[in-house]
Amino acid sequence: MKPNWLSDARLIPDEVMNYLRKIAVHAVEENHYSPEDVIKILGLSRSCMYDWLHRYKENGYEGLDTKKAPGVSPTVTEEMDAWLKRTVLNCTPEDFGYDTTLWTCDLLAKLLAEKYGVNVLGSTVNHHLHQLGLTSQKPNYIACEQDPAAVKQFLTEKFPKIQSFAKKVGADIGFEDEAAVDLRDRSGTTWGQRGIRPNVYVTGQRGRVNILSVVTAKGDLHYYVTEKSINSEEYIQFLEKLIDERDRAIFLIVDQASFHCSKQVRKFIWRHRDEIRLYYLPTYSPELNPDEHVWEEIKDKQLGRKPIKNKSELKQRTNTALKSLKDHAERVISFFHLPLKKILMVRCVNNIQLFDQRTAALVAEADAEARFRARVQRGQGQTERGLELLRKAAGEDDQESIR
Repeated sequence: MKPNWLSDARLIPDEVMNYLRKIAVHAVEENHYSPEDVIKILGLSRSCMYDWLHRYKENGYEGLDTKKAPGVSPTVTEEMDAWLKRTVLNCTPEDFGYDTTLWTCDLLAKLLAEKYGVNVLGSTVNHHLHQLGLTSQKPNYIACEQDPAAVKQFLTEKFPKIQSFAKKVGADIGFEDEAAVDLRDRSGTTWGQRGIRPNVYVTGQRGRVNILSVVTAKGDLHYYVTEKSINSEEYIQFLEKLIDERDRAIFLIVDQASFHCSKQVRKFIWRHRDEIRLYYLPTYSPELNPDEHVWEEIKDKQLGRKPIKNKSELKQRTNTALKSLKDHAERVISFFHLPLKKILMVRCVNNIQLFDQRTAALVAEADAEARFRARVQRGQGQTERGLELLRKAAGEDDQESIR
């Protein structure tokens, strides 16, 4: 009894079938076997063998390859594909009268029907979007209240001045932010039967801890975890801890939270101006702060996926997660590679004028160069000179840093 694949050539893959045809024809045309012998050895039909020989005589060996059926014309044309890409990249549904800013495949299918008169499913649109190099992503949410002019001024004028002054006095630049982690924070997905949501048992208790952290483009992470609310007193404790942990001055880029701008904090900064300075981001501009990604890493990817029983365990796990991130400098560096933060990475790492975020080697090189320069500066006593320059520059710069 013949196996199925021998009885039905349609079960044989095209590449194998192409090779089989060429072997059969080669045996007849080049090795001078009779067609009948080849038919018998390979189990072919007479009509099949002579059809192959006819195709060979007309088009050579290329004529023996399987030809794909032409099929029907595509419903979504190249013109429609081009329109889809332009629309997704340059418009929002609001531009077409819809009360949403997020694109869905079903919505795009509806617009295709309105514009071109073609009816396709959302799954078809999904397929075409992937072919166009588009993917479904979580967007950057930018506050409507944000002042674009202030953002531009910060990136093109204010930040370069901060960077220049930091280089002059031998200081590092860090970005600081604050967040809270709650026992009720949840994230992540799991597998289960379709239509039946799996149960995950968690605590019903309430509780939270607050965190302050600082990141630098060289991969440094400093953090402070407390059960108290973040106010001027707690913030000053964090700044004292930060100063103790460092052997170089640091310029902090912060948002305009009330405790950042309080009189108490400004007085503290003035007293420790040789060691630390504060500069302010434009209002409503969290996307400019790489430290925001610390919370995504800690809350969404770690703590939110673990069953935490009480506040004490929450604090312990928060410290563990932050310690783990602190030990992975390359992960912290990656927070500076994202859109809108690339310019900060370029200007924070010592004198790198060109930075390709796709090349990890440059990150390692930049980190090594920064650490080498720090050692050289310490060896040559430039830290003392930097402190002297800080004191001299205090008069001209303090209004900006501790306003």
